Amino acid sequence: MKPQWLSKFAGTKWSGNGELWLDPEGNDSTKYQCELTIENHAIYYSWFYENERKEGHFTFNENGAIWYDSWHQTVAVQCTNVPEAWGIFTVNHAYEVPDNPDWGWRNKLSQRPDGSLVLQMTNITAWGEEGRAVRMVFTREDA
Repeated sequence: MKPQWLSKFAGTKWSGNGELWLDPEGNDSTKYQCELTIENHAIYYSWFYENERKEGHFTFNENGAIWYDSWHQTVAVQCTNVPEAWGIFTVNHAYEVPDNPDWGWRNKLSQRPDGSLVLQMTNITAWGEEGRAVRMVFTREDA
């Protein structure tokens, strides 16, 4: 099932800059260039880490989206919709952490008033603390 918002953006290409937070305090980030392509049933993104291209995608279905990222999530997983969340789409996924309760990912795509798109990935601890992991800000190339 294709989400309604995809019709508005299908066939568009975007480019921009991103930030990756690896420091536990969430203060220092690695900056990189990134790209986003929106198709009929999926969004595809790419980014660079240590001069190596990384790729990911969200393929949408009736339950949410299948998420894959060559660095963050190398085994594709089903993410569930968060319908009450603000933004274009928000999906959650729980993952196993050895010797701990499950942790979570929240992935969200939003559109700013200036038309740019923002893809955010938040890591959530088992006790509910949220840490920023990724923010990519895109400007439409074919506008």
